Amino acid sequence: MAIEYINIFTNLIQHKESEVVEFKKAENNFDFDDLGKYFSALSNEANLRGLDFAWLIFGYDEKKHEIVGTSYKNGEGALNNLKHDFSQHTTDGQTFREIIPIEVDGKRILMFKIPASPRNIVMKWKGIAYGRDGESLKPLNQSKQDEIRRQTPAPDWSAEIVLDATIDDLDEVAIAKARKMFKKVHSRIPAEEVNRWSTEEFLSKCELMVNGKLTRAAIILLGKMFSDSKLRPAVAEVTWTLRDDKQDVVDYEHFSVPFILTVDEILAKIHNLTLREMPGGTLFPDTMKQYDDYTIREALHNCIAHQDYTLRQRINFVENPGFLYYANGGSFIPGTLENALATNGPQRFFRNACLCKAMVHFNMIDTVSRGIKKMFTEQMERRFPMPDYEIDNAKKEVAVRIYGNAINERYTKLLKDNDTLTLHDCISLDAIQKGHRIDDEIAQDLLKRGLIEGEAPNYTISLGVAKASRQLPQYTKVRGLERDKIKHMILQYIQNAGADGAKRDAILEYLQGTLPGRNTREQNSDLIRNILREMGQENIIVSKNRLWYLSKSTD
Repeated sequence: MAIEYINIFTNLIQHKESEVVEFKKAENNFDFDDLGKYFSALSNEANLRGLDFAWLIFGYDEKKHEIVGTSYKNGEGALNNLKHDFSQHTTDGQTFREIIPIEVDGKRILMFKIPASPRNIVMKWKGIAYGRDGESLKPLNQSKQDEIRRQTPAPDWSAEIVLDATIDDLDEVAIAKARKMFKKVHSRIPAEEVNRWSTEEFLSKCELMVNGKLTRAAIILLGKMFSDSKLRPAVAEVTWTLRDDKQDVVDYEHFSVPFILTVDEILAKIHNLTLREMPGGTLFPDTMKQYDDYTIREALHNCIAHQDYTLRQRINFVENPGFLYYANGGSFIPGTLENALATNGPQRFFRNACLCKAMVHFNMIDTVSRGIKKMFTEQMERRFPMPDYEIDNAKKEVAVRIYGNAINERYTKLLKDNDTLTLHDCISLDAIQKGHRIDDEIAQDLLKRGLIEGEAPNYTISLGVAKASRQLPQYTKVRGLERDKIKHMILQYIQNAGADGAKRDAILEYLQGTLPGRNTREQNSDLIRNILREMGQENIIVSKNRLWYLSKSTD
């Protein structure tokens, strides 16, 4: 991989700067705002030239044709943090597709791979669109912005006609269920009138049939088993997998069309246990299911509605101890989770508009962007952890985890006792309990209100909350003795590794029996990353090339 990018770098410096390639010395640092402006400009220029991406290179002096190297963001996790920080200020939360550090002639080079702005969308940095004018960086002129906005949307794959498909390719039971759900959604239309419609009339009303021909959406929702072969090379399939505590596969099954029926078969696979008390002995006022029916159904319907079927990938649905994992192919249309939660009206466009409209007719989804927000609200009201979205627009994948148990009793008790918390408060506190990073401004607000304590990025739910929730013994264990023990074991492991260095994953495996058993592997991984960073700041250990060593002062 490194050789591949070294070759790309060599090719770029031979062809010199262009409107979609920019070189900067950036030997020690680079202004964050200037970096954002270049991101906007290069992203827009790539769009206008029909390219997928542009390049920004740090560590090369283009005027002297000299490799100078750069120390910019040369720290553990710094580049990932930069990608996150960028997404807070760009259109639709876009960020670098990749940031690749390479070594050329013994000097560090940073290669920023910048995605072209999406079709019809002007890329902005803090609300302003930038472009290139020779070597200058200026606000993008209006004519270029209009050119981008006038771009025709990508054609709706799901609306395309399947030329060799007929009514005989549709499942009668699926059509009957579709009629039933249609009548429920469109209660203003007399049921007797809907019953009088022929199958062709009904499908035409739902826009699944055009001029007597079936669309791809019709096959996805209503097609007989094996009729999905007429969609090839696209794949219309959901794979359910059951994993145990060790992440070993216990069972699996593949499901295909008609999705209006097979969704129920897939969801029936879930071991949705009845909970009678929370960890620590806190009783529920009433028994409740481990997973909320609306949430688990909405998440799967979203995968089907927004899957990019042209990527030829299955939808993955994995049942793990304590959480469900859903993943579908395709970029996240709202751009960021924050955009999805903040939207109060319909989305501007859908990847599969024909499919989505039909799913609305059949009461499977809505088109006013309530679904994701309602999933979060349901988890909040159940006092469970919030859904975790993993959005990778570069790799074209969207995943979500739905939790079916508590992670941190303090968080659960806080939500139960404090009815003044907003949904956004709960989302931020949930991020804290999972060891995730939160925005500095939000963290300062939570600190002022006494809901969290500590220093960035190692915040915890505050001691005051812990006392109020009668969780002080547990709090002391995590914050004090347990953390010191983990540090001591890490130090011993790195010392034993010697000159070979120690990888973070290897350290995590070594500590598995010591880490909090209530945590998921991801949470423990975040904990170890934070402790390693803390030990690095204390100059106990140092990081080089993703390996950890004892610092010279410790030797």
